[in-house]
Amino acid sequence: MLRMLGLLITVCAAIATAIVTWPQFFHLERTFPFAQGVASRGLLAVVFVCVAILALLLSFAKSIRGFAASLAIIGIIGAGANGAILAVRGFGTQALPDKTATSLRVMAWNTAGEATPADTIAETAVAMDADIVSLPETAESVGERVAVAMRDLGRPMWVLHVSFNQTDYEGPQAWETTILISPQLGDYSVIQSSEDGTSNTGSLPSAVAMPVDGNGPTIVAVHAVAPRPAQMSAWEKDLQWIADQCAGGNVILAGDFNATIDHMASLGTGEGQMGQCTDAAAVTGNGAVGTWPTGIPALAGVPIDHVMTSKSWTATGSVVLRSLDDSGSDHRPLIVQLEPTG
Repeated sequence: MLRMLGLLITVCAAIATAIVTWPQFFHLERTFPFAQGVASRGLLAVVFVCVAILALLLSFAKSIRGFAASLAIIGIIGAGANGAILAVRGFGTQALPDKTATSLRVMAWNTAGEATPADTIAETAVAMDADIVSLPETAESVGERVAVAMRDLGRPMWVLHVSFNQTDYEGPQAWETTILISPQLGDYSVIQSSEDGTSNTGSLPSAVAMPVDGNGPTIVAVHAVAPRPAQMSAWEKDLQWIADQCAGGNVILAGDFNATIDHMASLGTGEGQMGQCTDAAAVTGNGAVGTWPTGIPALAGVPIDHVMTSKSWTATGSVVLRSLDDSGSDHRPLIVQLEPTG
């Protein structure tokens, strides 16, 4: 009887390990609680290591040696699989390549409203030589102060903005998204359906900015709702809307997706991960670095902030800034360098 119980527990543990490690295979990557579980593979790997160590210690007891050994093997496999996936996506690079005449740098940073000083945002954007700055949870007034500070530092920017649902959503300016664009890219404007919410992420605003003369990338400053249990359906709709923005053409998505690459399975077309867009950080060795929250080590965190591009762009470098963890925001800024494809 005990042997059968041990076998049952082992089988269940093996199945659970497979599901939490690769929920995409079971089409559960956007289903509670598996979506939350797979979000931080770093923590998952640590949990599996702890399971393996505990099981190995228990294996010294002769009466349960076989059962404990089986659990240890499952723990080792779980830790190894998650570690391998993290390694493929990249544990982090520390610098960007030299900027060329055709390079475009994009910074995405959820600033948590007024928690991050405008001067800090401006100084970071200028230091990183950013051409596009996507700022979810940033008021237009803050964005204007950032732009003034950047202008004074020799880096002028246009300020675009979307705001809605202020009375319906609690959060630090979560109902606002601001985007800064270098005048060197030409004149941009936010499309009407983005401003009035008729075509947008549902609870939190994203800003779709298009070049006035039609030359240049469509830039989408993204902010999807978080996958809380009560908002799973809204979260899925947000992710689908974001994927739809990259159905083709020249597109750059940047911001707080509140989703990792794992959650994007089935949302890509062709070689894309979100529509036809691919994740620049994963391509350039930063896909495993957590951008949220800043209160834990980056490799244990969740990479939910992204810069994703259509085939018009090739990512040549990226960096997740870990030196600003005490700046006020609970997100780390992500900066990506792009080159025109071809």
